[in-house]
Amino acid sequence: QVQLVESGGGLVQPGGSLRLSCVASGFTFRNDNIGWFRQAPGKEREGVSTIKYSTGTTYYEDSVKGRFTISRDTAKNTVYLQMNSLKPEDTAVYYCASGRAEGVLLDWWYDYWGQGTQVTVSS
Repeated sequence: QVQLVESGGGLVQPGGSLRLSCVASGFTFRNDNIGWFRQAPGKEREGVSTIKYSTGTTYYEDSVKGRFTISRDTAKNTVYLQMNSLKPEDTAVYYCASGRAEGVLLDWWYDYWGQGTQVTVSS
């Protein structure tokens, strides 16, 4: 059974940092494209960042460039999203997903999804 499991969310003050993790079970990331998405209350889900697992090539949505870093640990079959300089507008449920197309931050290109982890940025 293919599963993606996110962890690392929580409550953080503006300007703070969090690191999200996405672990795969039931399959091994190889040529997958692993994306991070987020959905805030009342808003559509949006792509944040994606990584081509085999090469480590990364892509970012403009609003997180310079603040978020996506990376992978091939030994642990895990993808991370390091989030720095967090802002209240980063508050959302964050999802990881495995997809077919490199560099694409459109959710319909992704086939397997995790259950999400809540990130709240508030003072």
